[in-house]
Amino acid sequence: MSRSGEPDADELFGNEDEVAAAPEQRRRRRGPLRRLLIGLGALTVVLALAVATGGWYLTDRYAGNVDRVQDVFAGLDPEQRPAPSTPTTQTTADPVTFLLVGSDTRAEIVDGQIPDARSDAIMIARLSGDRQHVQVVSIPRDSWVDIPGYGKNKINAAYAFGGPSLLIQTVENLTGVRIDHFAAISFNGLISMTDQLGGVDVQVAETTQNGPYTFTAGLNHLDGDMARWYVGQRYDLPGGDFDRVKRQQNYLRSMFGKLFAAGTFNSPGQIDSVLRAVTSSIAVDDSLSNGGLLELALSARSLTPDGMDFFTAPVLGTGTEGAASVVYLDQTTGDRMWGYLQTDSLGQNAAEFADESLPATPR
Repeated sequence: MSRSGEPDADELFGNEDEVAAAPEQRRRRRGPLRRLLIGLGALTVVLALAVATGGWYLTDRYAGNVDRVQDVFAGLDPEQRPAPSTPTTQTTADPVTFLLVGSDTRAEIVDGQIPDARSDAIMIARLSGDRQHVQVVSIPRDSWVDIPGYGKNKINAAYAFGGPSLLIQTVENLTGVRIDHFAAISFNGLISMTDQLGGVDVQVAETTQNGPYTFTAGLNHLDGDMARWYVGQRYDLPGGDFDRVKRQQNYLRSMFGKLFAAGTFNSPGQIDSVLRAVTSSIAVDDSLSNGGLLELALSARSLTPDGMDFFTAPVLGTGTEGAASVVYLDQTTGDRMWGYLQTDSLGQNAAEFADESLPATPR
């Protein structure tokens, strides 16, 4: 029992030393559960147990560890918002679309808010209706767009001007895609568990240096400190902000691939600490309850890294507006991409956006 009076990870899942010393009958009883937890899909097994058993402890420990952002959609006019998604293929569940904002080098997210009201990463993430695929589209933070009530500006200024609600309105107006949920992610929080996962492998396009590390062209194995410098690099990248976007995508894909890889976990305590790190690094809108969050995670239990596709919003090029360096989006190609996303068919048409897609990272 922990000092707080709640069961700890060893009591919940079984202590490895205790199991080894227990009678054969006890070992047989705990063995299958432990093997399930540390095998392929260990994290979804934990979530499945929470939902299937109504386990208040697991629900509170994991989903309850996720902060909530209040009243994200309260100020949006329903009549002015895009229609819900219209999948081309009938599925038993509706697609779910998140707007993700992330901070990679700044202060930690507190109560769902990025303290300096700026976002280093803006992504639309669509979980398909069949729950087998996720398409993630990054929108460069310097994209020159219309911000309702403020005229033209960089898209990340929408977050500074009006928080999540104005950013959602801006993205919906730009894309015509309805946002179902909002999530703020602390890259620093996610990176904190890199060492617990034994590091991650990322593909580096060209040799660059940042801080104390040189990232050589080719496959690089990153520990936690290296990952911070890799994701947080802002300058001296050949592709500028576009390379930062690819680095963010690279890290997320590799990290989630490692989470669900067989052989990653070797103890129940490691699973528990990783889950706690993941959930404490995320804040979601308050319309997504603890139970709803766990049920959504469980519905996607068959998702694998191979089912994840990463894209960047199509761009025409870069330029300046006043003293600001900006990115000009390709509205024509973008409309096609957003149309596919709205009909849950971007994955099937990914080849049309080869220049905007991120190749799979070796695992």
